[in-house]
Amino acid sequence: MNLEDSVIGNRYKIIEKIGNGGMATVYRALDQILNRYVAVKVLREEFTTDEEFIRRFNAEAQSAARLTHPNIVSVYDVGQEDNVYYIVMELIQGKTLKEIIDEDKVLPWKWSVNIAIQIASALEMAHKNHIVHRDIKPHNIMITEDGVAKVTDFGIAKAVSNSTITAFGTTLGSVHYFSPEHARGGYTDSKSDLYSLGVVMYEMVTGKVPFDADTPVSVALKHMQDDPVEPIKENKDVPFAVNQIIMKAMKKNPQERYQNASELIKDLQMALKKPEGGFVEDRNFENGFTQRIPTMESFQAKRAEEDDEEEYYDDDTFFARHPKAKVAIIISCIVLVLGLIAAVPIVTMGIFNSKTEAQNVQIPNFVGLTLDEAKQRAEESKVELKIEEAYSADVEKDHIISQKPDYAANYSIKQGSEITITVSKGKETVKMPKVAGMEYDEAERVLKKLGLKIEKIEEISQKVEEGYVISQEVDEDEDIEVGETVKIHVSTGNGIKKVTVKQVVGKSEGEAKSILTDELNLEVNIVNEEDTSKSDGIVLKQSIEEGSVVEEGSPITITVNKIQPTKEATLIINVKSLADKYLQKEESDSSESGKNKDSQVRITVYSGKDKVYGQTVARSTKNLEVPIKGKGTVTEKVWITDRNESTDGIRAEELQIDLNSRTEVTVD
Repeated sequence: MNLEDSVIGNRYKIIEKIGNGGMATVYRALDQILNRYVAVKVLREEFTTDEEFIRRFNAEAQSAARLTHPNIVSVYDVGQEDNVYYIVMELIQGKTLKEIIDEDKVLPWKWSVNIAIQIASALEMAHKNHIVHRDIKPHNIMITEDGVAKVTDFGIAKAVSNSTITAFGTTLGSVHYFSPEHARGGYTDSKSDLYSLGVVMYEMVTGKVPFDADTPVSVALKHMQDDPVEPIKENKDVPFAVNQIIMKAMKKNPQERYQNASELIKDLQMALKKPEGGFVEDRNFENGFTQRIPTMESFQAKRAEEDDEEEYYDDDTFFARHPKAKVAIIISCIVLVLGLIAAVPIVTMGIFNSKTEAQNVQIPNFVGLTLDEAKQRAEESKVELKIEEAYSADVEKDHIISQKPDYAANYSIKQGSEITITVSKGKETVKMPKVAGMEYDEAERVLKKLGLKIEKIEEISQKVEEGYVISQEVDEDEDIEVGETVKIHVSTGNGIKKVTVKQVVGKSEGEAKSILTDELNLEVNIVNEEDTSKSDGIVLKQSIEEGSVVEEGSPITITVNKIQPTKEATLIINVKSLADKYLQKEESDSSESGKNKDSQVRITVYSGKDKVYGQTVARSTKNLEVPIKGKGTVTEKVWITDRNESTDGIRAEELQIDLNSRTEVTVD
């Protein structure tokens, strides 16, 4: 079924096919009422015979139309015309996330987290409105040219999951992103969407799906039975927190996953701030244990037991039972006090003598010495060293950078004093990180944080998006000294000049083509429409709005007003031939009056919906001339009936007549 150049719903003019799926075909169309381009998704013919599917399709599509969110593709309209079921949606300029993954393989983790937050935000909105997507996968996520994620096909997935329809023997949706409960055909809810989002995040940061096999059944079994390889093992650049978030989202048991999209968004936002943090909570329901709670009776019994012990060790009770112990303790206390009194002057004298014996020494100069030399000099000067370490780009490793107190001539300190020395650890080195593939601003921040300087080299690239790092001249994990300059090559885009689109609506076709082709170097496509309220040859619409920035050579469609002239033609109707063909034959009449009688029929002609001729004529008429007029191709319908009937009777002929090429048409 090809709908190109047709109008559905008396409103949407189909322009071209832009996509094909297992369930629907997507067209780019023009909303003739609001004068905007939209995407029209038309249900494939093989699904239009299942009444239950159609019912759910309509109900769910109408539910999805109520969702309004910046990360959800807006649904504008839902309708049916004859056997065509369609949904009208927002037209997105961009690529699917699957196309981006196929092109770039492994995506930067920070970019992936930002996209995941947007997808989770869309799911949060849908789940609050009791709509479960059930088919979250990169194919259903559009990324606009501004980097905004847009989730599509809300509601349709539910219609599919509640039906037994298959397309050419293949289950609708992709089993690579099914939750275990979805794979086994069990109950699915909002946590199933979060599992699928976990698979999408896994694929973004590793470039591959967690489970793959030769058949869909094998993949489904892996979802139900196997544990995925952690993404951090597939890509060592994945931060710890991001790894934990993905693994939690993909838990087999729905109760161990994130319970709602809000929880997931909170952890994803925290991962941007603390990528190596251990804040992800593990909801494990398999290793629980039972604690034994003491009863009130056992507690009171234990307390009574402790009271008995306290009573047993009461002082009066103890000395009453042991009278000799009391005398021994009193004598010991008297001896201890006398000993302390005698020791005080001896200790005081010792301290005084030690201070008197301490001598002043010239403070040594340790700066520039090796650590071994400093230790030897400290021993000679009878001072103590406190050793600290620091990196230095100027002082050789294991040499002294500084000391406290500082050396000064004729400055003395007491022997045994402590001097703090700082020993050089040599030039500080860091491991060169991988910045290729990052946005330049992010790469600059990472390198500056490590103390490295940056030389930015700009290059044209057909493969790498503008503003992203193409390559680095120091290999990943290579040791490099802090303060060194590293060269990174940054894409300036594909080198194609960008231009700002001008307004051409209201201008003549020639003037518009001159502006768009000669000045802006755009590829101009022209379509015609008729608007009798405007001048002939004037531009009515342009597909790219004024002020939009596009690459040179981009296609732009302009709609030019073409007023067709009214043309005339003549229908020559062989009444006798039509009467013999469609009406009963005349009864024979041998009488003289019968020979002279000429029976009559009524001829009616419609041009489109308008009646242009209606007369009773002789049945024997062979060349009845009926004038017609119109523009372009017109539809003419000829009806014939007996003159006594009040209706138009039998539609004898229907003709499509091109008035531009024909002036006379015979009907017999």
